[in-house]
Amino acid sequence: MELNALTAISPVDGRYRRHTADLAEFFSEFGLIKYRVHVEIEYFIALCQHPLPQLESVDASVYGKLRQIVVEFSEADALEIKKIESTTNHDVKAVEYFIKKRFDTLGLEPYKEFIHFGLTSQDINNTAIPLQLKHAIESEYIPALNQIEALLMDMAEAWKDIPMLAKTHGQPASPTLLGKEILVFHERLTQQVNMLDSVRYGAKFGGATGNMNAHHIAYPEIDWIKFANNFVDNTLGLRRSYPTTQIEHYDDMAALFDNLKRINTILIDFSRDIWQYISMGYFKQKIVKGEVGSSAMPHKVNPIDFENAEGNLGIANALYEYLSAKLPISRLQRDLTDSTVLRNVGVPVGHGFIALKSLEKGIGKLELNQANIEYDLDQNWAVVSEAIQTILRREAYPEPYEALKALTRGNQEITQESLKVFIDGLEISDALKAQMKKITPFNYTGINPLK
Repeated sequence: MELNALTAISPVDGRYRRHTADLAEFFSEFGLIKYRVHVEIEYFIALCQHPLPQLESVDASVYGKLRQIVVEFSEADALEIKKIESTTNHDVKAVEYFIKKRFDTLGLEPYKEFIHFGLTSQDINNTAIPLQLKHAIESEYIPALNQIEALLMDMAEAWKDIPMLAKTHGQPASPTLLGKEILVFHERLTQQVNMLDSVRYGAKFGGATGNMNAHHIAYPEIDWIKFANNFVDNTLGLRRSYPTTQIEHYDDMAALFDNLKRINTILIDFSRDIWQYISMGYFKQKIVKGEVGSSAMPHKVNPIDFENAEGNLGIANALYEYLSAKLPISRLQRDLTDSTVLRNVGVPVGHGFIALKSLEKGIGKLELNQANIEYDLDQNWAVVSEAIQTILRREAYPEPYEALKALTRGNQEITQESLKVFIDGLEISDALKAQMKKITPFNYTGINPLK
């Protein structure tokens, strides 16, 4: 069976390929191979620029040609490397041999042994993978997340003056503003995005066991720590971890995954709230021509976009939880469990990306049903009892909480009229009674943070 969107095992590469296609550049096998080639090429150029004595004669004009190997890297090139790997049974060594063949065509044959000089595989993997992750998050994920932030702010502004019955513990509570409730999610996301900007992308680069043994024995006069720091931090744009074992300790990557997990958790919370508001009739959903809500019930317009988002965010978080707990743990100087696990870092990003697209679609279909919101407010005059008893406390009225409790927790229906009768029966001034009678579920909404 040929691999395509219909035959892919994972829905990330199958059903939802239309959303995740751009992530393949980073997280596919092709992407990983390309990033390995990128690191190897830049490392050789850095050795030439230092320069090592044996590389002083390399003409700087060749650097551009070397970088073109990465710029023009094709699926055919990746397949060539996979063919080499079928013989070497080692993926990083196959990349080295591929580049050596390219050196032959560029007149760089005398310098071939300085490809991968002094390095171990994890010097390449532990720079290539955080680099591809960094580029994917910055170029694809964050713009999609920023779009959701912008939509939330648009919703908050549009509905900033819409009073709404709050529900705490599932029960009617002091009224709020619909725009403010949306703003809460925007603010939570903004805080986490700010934290995301501060997360480091750590990278290991230090030879077989992290001490640059081979580099130091070959050229003891060179400050290899300074060289490695400059290469990782300035050339690649990562942050070099030092000291390390044979592998990156992945604490920074775990911090990134935990941060992404918190973002997803906020979006799950938002998805569930919007789902509930739709269920309560506070929102309608725009009809999309040709869509079917139920195979049996023609009338249904299901909140499928928010359900899809919740499901994909949950899968992403389960994987982030595992990745952030597993990757920082390795037996002694290195075991191989991180290798296969790292190949999956793009999967939760993919599920999160699918969720963002679902949320964008779902938000775009929302229509405010203000009549239902106002109906709920009008059916719950009891919620202004907090306002009345607070004013009575201010006026030193005896046991105001108890008086309102006796009124509002009985079986009788609390209406605007019954509240007026209650207020008229209080031994307070007419002016104070008039003040209290002006309080309604529609205006008892507190301070508006959007004004």
